[in-house]
Amino acid sequence: MGDVKGFMKHDRQDYKRDPVSRRVTNFKEFVHLPAEKDLMAQASRCMDCGVPFCQSGCPIGNIIPDWNDLVYRNRWQEALERLHKTNNFPEFTGRVCPAPCENSCVLGINAPAVTIKNIELSIIEHSYDKGWVVARPPKHRSGMKVAVIGSGPAGLSCADQLNHKGHKVTVYEKNELIGGLLSLGIPDFKLEKQVVFRRVDRMRAEGITFECGVHVGVDISAQKLREKFDAIVLCGGAEAARELAVPGRELEGVYQAMYYLPQQNLRNNNYRTDQFMAKYVEHVSQFRPVPLKEVSAKAKRVVVLGGGDTGSDCVGTAIRQKALSVHQFELMPQPPQKRSQDNPWPNWAFILRTSSSHEEGCVRDYSILTKRLSGENGKLKKLHAVRLQWGKDPQSGQMKMSEVLGSEFEMECDLLLLAMGFLGPVKKGMLEELGVGLDARGNVAADSQKMTNVPGVFTAGDMTRGQSLVVWAIYEGRAAAEGVHNYLTKKVLKKN
Repeated sequence: MGDVKGFMKHDRQDYKRDPVSRRVTNFKEFVHLPAEKDLMAQASRCMDCGVPFCQSGCPIGNIIPDWNDLVYRNRWQEALERLHKTNNFPEFTGRVCPAPCENSCVLGINAPAVTIKNIELSIIEHSYDKGWVVARPPKHRSGMKVAVIGSGPAGLSCADQLNHKGHKVTVYEKNELIGGLLSLGIPDFKLEKQVVFRRVDRMRAEGITFECGVHVGVDISAQKLREKFDAIVLCGGAEAARELAVPGRELEGVYQAMYYLPQQNLRNNNYRTDQFMAKYVEHVSQFRPVPLKEVSAKAKRVVVLGGGDTGSDCVGTAIRQKALSVHQFELMPQPPQKRSQDNPWPNWAFILRTSSSHEEGCVRDYSILTKRLSGENGKLKKLHAVRLQWGKDPQSGQMKMSEVLGSEFEMECDLLLLAMGFLGPVKKGMLEELGVGLDARGNVAADSQKMTNVPGVFTAGDMTRGQSLVVWAIYEGRAAAEGVHNYLTKKVLKKN
């Protein structure tokens, strides 16, 4: 490393954010990149640790010490090249990744970890500003055609890798907006959509074709695509959301998070919401919203069920929509402030995390089970719940819950947002038509090359892994691309 004592000279310095009072007035990003000299100082904190556990903590294996050192030495263009070797889209992960690499940072054993995520974002944004991120179409084409179904991070990374290997790639997206979860699920205040469009424009310039508004299995037959393309990669995500099976679920005012969040993103970027809503209700939702209309938290008492990132995104969106109040309830108990003894470094730390949305005026509560919902004239008015007690089962060792006697309570609620996770991909339509096999969890099963039981049909991302992080989706897409490339190479050799 350039400065072996950097971690002793400099304290961790995070990015500056707009104050809450300013950022909740709009849906813009509110993080400010520091000056180059400050980034160079932060990069110098990366230790000469011998075994960089940060790399094993990173799902895509980013070569973190290398580009930290290059930033410290003011060799930004080389840092970009090193970053792009493992990560197709550092501008996405630099904004929305929870940074498992920092949980594994050796410095983090007894001091604040290196600001790895911030440095990653600075490298790519600095490179865009300098004009170094340009379209680089492949010099040779293989003559093979691949269809990638789904334009989320898994589909985009798979398409990017296959295109660079010379194959002709067409990406099919059922919605009007490219990006999948990046564009429809993650709010603009965390990831402005121009960041996604900027990268997609370069992918188009490199030869990738994007077909929007085409729902495979509905608008076009999946079998037709098999006949037209040499290989297909399924990257449709895990859209089957966990439902709330309680009396009153059918009341107007109860919505899945992924019905609610995309509407605001579409409005922010001047896209229509009616087409998205119709497709969601017809092909994804188990409950048809009554009536089918746009959802807003304005002047409403909002409760979000689910304590993960999706729930946090609902909180931040509802606050910006001028909700009267926002509560977030979690079924599980509150996590500890620090690592427990059975959760040691360098594993992911299961601790209480406060997101930027939580800072903006949300009340969080834990160990709460919703029992029923009540309303008037078909509209939601109250949530009825009970508090839980958690303990380990002496035989299985698993955590089990029991209701606390006399702890029942009710809360006035006009808008209930369900952010309780996902149960895998939607089965009807494309998957049923292709006849792909499923694993025990209901995800699309695949071999080590990411190929399903149907020859030439591959899968990647949440569709096969289950609900996960953007960085894992990028890893999955890259792995599937390698499997497809090996398959097509053998196919070419057989022809010759």
